[in-house]
Amino acid sequence: MSLLVGSIELGIIYALLVLGIYISFRILDVPDLTADGSFTFGMAVMAMSVTAGHPYLGVFISLGAGALAGLVTALLQTQMKIQPILAGILTMTGLYSINLMVMKGTSNVALLDTPTLFSAFSQVISHEVTRKVLYSALIVLVVIILLDIFFKTNFGLCIRAIGDNEKMARASSMNVNMYKITAFMISNALIGLSGGLIACDQGFADMNSGVGMLVVGLAAVIIGEAVVRKRGVFFGLISCLVGSIAYRIILAIAIKSDFFPAYAMKLISAVVVVLALALPAWQNYRANQKLRKGDPHAGIE
Repeated sequence: MSLLVGSIELGIIYALLVLGIYISFRILDVPDLTADGSFTFGMAVMAMSVTAGHPYLGVFISLGAGALAGLVTALLQTQMKIQPILAGILTMTGLYSINLMVMKGTSNVALLDTPTLFSAFSQVISHEVTRKVLYSALIVLVVIILLDIFFKTNFGLCIRAIGDNEKMARASSMNVNMYKITAFMISNALIGLSGGLIACDQGFADMNSGVGMLVVGLAAVIIGEAVVRKRGVFFGLISCLVGSIAYRIILAIAIKSDFFPAYAMKLISAVVVVLALALPAWQNYRANQKLRKGDPHAGIE
């Protein structure tokens, strides 16, 4: 039971990361490799804010740090005409040094015995894990509701239109660069917040914590879309939460199994990600096989 609860707790917090990646890869349809750097950036600023005695302020600083990283990537793409993948790599590379500067030259900042965001109302909810799950779930649900409302406004619809057909959006006299910049800032702000909450949850911030976050987020997006078959922005956002929790549960079960040694965690993560990424291809293969057999319901969901 503790394994399941712990996986759900991590899945909820990482859902913010998945939501950020969903915005750039699914809604805007632009590859953004900034995630690894902005995740650690949010973690670093949260850790320094908590050690300074301002855990609540750290939430807004984490959001701002991620948004700033997204702004840099967006400007590299829109103003300097650098390819999206290269722009993300450049920002991620620069953030490595910036994160070290924020953490005052150390690769790890401990938050043990330091009041964090999850320490509030400890007298009301004494159980630590329950408190973390409830707080994290509340934050994620509020974010999902706000994003759903935002992407149904005229501004949000313009971002979605750019993701569907950027050339048509430019032909309609849209300020594509402004909408792209805003989308990248929102995306990485959520990723930065996820990093900040993970720092509070695990009790430390580490320079290497952001490695592979982009791949993990993509896997969660694909798993979530496989589970939540309905399409649309709201169900897409919900699928991010479902996929994040499902990915963490799958990973925890694999690691807990006696079949795999403890040092195989990275290998297990890679295999889970590969299976998730291969899932759409497998679904297309099955649909094609049904069509060849003359199944009239093939491809209908």
